[in-house]
Amino acid sequence: MTAQDRPFRSVLYIPGSRPRAMEKAKGLAVDAIILDLEDAVAPSEKATARQAVAGALEAGGFGPRYLIVRVNGADTEWGADDLAAFGYAGAHAILLPKVAGPQDVAAAATHVSEGATIWAMMESPRGIQNAAAIADAPRMGGLVLGTNDLAKDLACRPGTDRLPLMTSLQTCVLAARAADIPCIDGVYNAFKDEEGLRVECKQGRDLGMDGKTLIHPAQVAVANEVFAPTEAEAELARRQIAAYEEAVAAGQGVAVLDGRIVENLHVDTARKTLAKLDAISELGG
Repeated sequence: MTAQDRPFRSVLYIPGSRPRAMEKAKGLAVDAIILDLEDAVAPSEKATARQAVAGALEAGGFGPRYLIVRVNGADTEWGADDLAAFGYAGAHAILLPKVAGPQDVAAAATHVSEGATIWAMMESPRGIQNAAAIADAPRMGGLVLGTNDLAKDLACRPGTDRLPLMTSLQTCVLAARAADIPCIDGVYNAFKDEEGLRVECKQGRDLGMDGKTLIHPAQVAVANEVFAPTEAEAELARRQIAAYEEAVAAGQGVAVLDGRIVENLHVDTARKTLAKLDAISELGG
């Protein structure tokens, strides 16, 4: 299953300095895991965390979950060692922080094996301005919104509607869709606020995001629910496909279902809906 085909409803950050949390993640119903060496790890723990993540990857046991290692930036004292440790071993992808342009991706690509892709944290004004070029960079596998850092750099005050961030969010979705790669929404900080999380997940879903980055296991169920097609959506998709195929068999180019036109573009969306359900089922729900 390629990254373009698989679901990324829930993408959970796990601090690399917490071996027990990494072990627990093996039993969570999460689509992807970001083993974090950057923001979630104190400077004094960087080397220890690097060793712990390497050990966890070597031990395996993560099942079908997509594994991403977020390394420290190239401008830090830990970045080069992180890439040396993980560029050629273990994870499906390397996540680069604070990507400003495609040159950052190109520089990292020389340290990453052909078997892994590179993902980009979109968390700076310059990165947002260059979103299309970053998404089109060779080896690029996905975009991840870093909304906390982005809000800080923009000096904006996002409310529940996240209106001050909307241009940035939509710009990244556009870039990801043009490049045919996943785009994952930023974190929701109030991990005990399930209703607030649900609202933000729905907003991200409606914008076109593939899923949500999460900071706590308690957030996984909501993200999985919101970013998965509902049974009603699946049933409509099946009916649209059937109606369109019947119309085509009768020599017509469009169908009518429940008083609405069904064209080939609707059928394409319907088939993607059912394919996503199949992929979720393949991952175990």
